Amino acid sequence: MKLISIAAIGRNNELGKDNDLLWHLPDDFKRFKKMTTGHYIIMGRKTFESFPKPLPNRTHVVITRQENYPSQQCIVVKNIDEAMEAVKDQELVFVIGGGEIYRQFMPFADELELTEVEGEFEADTYFPDVNDKDWELVNEEHHPKDEKHKYAFTFKTYQRKARS
Repeated sequence: MKLISIAAIGRNNELGKDNDLLWHLPDDFKRFKKMTTGHYIIMGRKTFESFPKPLPNRTHVVITRQENYPSQQCIVVKNIDEAMEAVKDQELVFVIGGGEIYRQFMPFADELELTEVEGEFEADTYFPDVNDKDWELVNEEHHPKDEKHKYAFTFKTYQRKARS
């Protein structure tokens, strides 16, 4: 299984505030949809509840400590170990947030797909630091600010360096 954390972050690793995104970037949404469609996506309960409805054509794995969480539209697990067990037979799995979930999965991620937004934002949720010791930048694609995008941003793909 290949585990990929996918996120859009500000200059200081900002992810969100009050359980909402800090920007609206249509090309980032398109990339997210293209990459995650047809795959399992792992998230925390608050991230799941921030969606108006479950994301189509993806299997949702929701981590929550709530007992008897309604699970009609997702696989509900209590912790990261149960999440890993639920996805173990999948070829490709995406971790999609929030901040604490990214932090817990960071040691297990094989790749990071980050959209780095050019700006500093007021936030209450952050992505973990990406250090050069563990991660190698293997691809980047810059998108300037335009009529559909209030901020310039860069898609960056990081691969985990060989574990020693």
